[in-house]
Amino acid sequence: MDTQDQHHRGPLRPRLIAAAGVAALTLSAGLATPLNPAPQQAQAKETKKVLTVAVAQSVDSLSPFLASRLVSTSIHRLMYEYLTNYDPADNHAIPGLATKWEPSADKLTWTYTIRSNSKWSDGQQATAEDAAWTFNKMMTDDGAATANGSFVANFKKVTAPSATRLVIELKKPQATMAALDVPIVPKHVWEKVGDFSKFNNDKSFPIVGNGPFVLTDYKADSYVRLKPNKSFWRGAPKFDELVFKYYKDGDAAVAALQKGEVSFVSGLTPAQSAALESERNIKVNDAPGRRFYALATNPGAQAKDGKRFGDGAESLLNQKVRQALFLSIDRQTLIDKVFQGHAVAGEGYIPPRFSTYFWKPSASQTMAYDPAKAAKLLDQAGYKKNGDGKRVEKNGKPINYRILCHATDPNDKAVGQYVKEWFGKLGIGVTLNCLDNVTDPWLAGKYDLAFDGWSVNPDPDFVLSIHTCAALPATAKDTGATDNFICDKKYDALYDQQLAEYDTAKRTDLVKQMESRLYDTGYMNVMAYPNAVEAYRTDQIKSIETMPKAAGNIYGQDGYWSWWSAVPAGSSGASSDGSDSTGVIIGIVAGVAVLVGAGVFFAMRRRSTAEDRE
Repeated sequence: MDTQDQHHRGPLRPRLIAAAGVAALTLSAGLATPLNPAPQQAQAKETKKVLTVAVAQSVDSLSPFLASRLVSTSIHRLMYEYLTNYDPADNHAIPGLATKWEPSADKLTWTYTIRSNSKWSDGQQATAEDAAWTFNKMMTDDGAATANGSFVANFKKVTAPSATRLVIELKKPQATMAALDVPIVPKHVWEKVGDFSKFNNDKSFPIVGNGPFVLTDYKADSYVRLKPNKSFWRGAPKFDELVFKYYKDGDAAVAALQKGEVSFVSGLTPAQSAALESERNIKVNDAPGRRFYALATNPGAQAKDGKRFGDGAESLLNQKVRQALFLSIDRQTLIDKVFQGHAVAGEGYIPPRFSTYFWKPSASQTMAYDPAKAAKLLDQAGYKKNGDGKRVEKNGKPINYRILCHATDPNDKAVGQYVKEWFGKLGIGVTLNCLDNVTDPWLAGKYDLAFDGWSVNPDPDFVLSIHTCAALPATAKDTGATDNFICDKKYDALYDQQLAEYDTAKRTDLVKQMESRLYDTGYMNVMAYPNAVEAYRTDQIKSIETMPKAAGNIYGQDGYWSWWSAVPAGSSGASSDGSDSTGVIIGIVAGVAVLVGAGVFFAMRRRSTAEDRE
């Protein structure tokens, strides 16, 4: 759905993503707007440098305990430090709030040294107690575990013996201890919260954090406004303000970029990208992305208590039917006609950008485009054509699959038309259900198929966890971390093994076995790995770093590097990197306005509404 869709985010849960646009906006002198209620005089020598990011995805929640969509988790990376971060050059783990981390001999106890030079934006010192409180709250409160509970499910005990020492005791080995993608929050602020499942962190501003930016204002379905954290330990960002602005229409965001009203837009369609290539003062970035684009199957929505709910088609419970649908989709046609070369054909669950975990099916395993074989499988499964050439469910009604489609994603609509044609040749009807809000029917299990996508992190644990039985909602009325209700015992056993495996080669093999299992069961039909296609104004952005540095994305990074190190055009300053390994030099427009739509606040899943989680 997330992302991410992680936890759409995902769906995303990110934890993954038509994508959201990012745009930097320099407000015209003398022009009053909702973001600039007090117009500045044209004669003013000093203008406020604002970086505006146009996004096509709404914020699900400003609470880091609930958020799953990429736009939301990206903002949380700007607001709060994690224990560790990812190097922007090659994704290896580097210090964040923790300066170092060491396991015991049996690897069941991990000790983190918490830096002494990180302060909350209200002036209080950030300590190990804040981290211990964050993890303990997630371990003891189901509401607080909504978005990132999988990271602490194996924790036995978390303590803070001193202000700079955090100790985490595990039930069994856990390979993700240098990749705990959990925002650490200030205990003195969050211990006052009552119901974590309903608190969205969107009523009182500024919001206290210790990241490079402080969130100062928010309006649902409109914008998120942030300012530099002057006490950030790596050094304050260069822009005076960062704003994420919500654009429901991608063409409108591109038009704003062309007029100089925004500085950065992501999630470009092939037509938009082509149009911007020749524009003066605009640079297009087209690089391998961190997302996958898939058609997800409703396997029979269920809760942990074993109760089924929703109204998914009974025929989709049959593995041969799901595999037949796999075989009926011509991935290369989608790459050529829909993505027009700005993607590569999908296979395994993890994109090729993450080469360590990227998996390809064997020649004998591959479910390549083969309509004849698909028809044969449907016949074998007992779903033969009737006299009208239609395949029917066991109840005698013609099969007509409802496909959840994101109304703001042009790729969904285009791919949907091809799928409708291909399924039609098999005798299967299709109804495209394109909605602004796919979350409600998704969580209720009221769909047959759904366009899905997640942004994958350098460590794949999170996007793997959203397909475990443990991610299911406790009851039909609750919200779990699941992407689309998959619960497979063989997959779960492999998940547990990979999580406990510290040997990289052995863990990699287990992860690939999990991808193979997902592929064979047919629950997740990965159709493409879209490129990150984005553009920015060079007369506003002096320089900006991609992640990875060689060829990567700007928006939705595994960290805060792009916006933190951005340098406005006309500035002689370079990135003030006080860290041990960023090497990031980013120049960006005169001003960042981050506008983000709100929508359903605790629909968690980085479902691909454009960009899903992290």
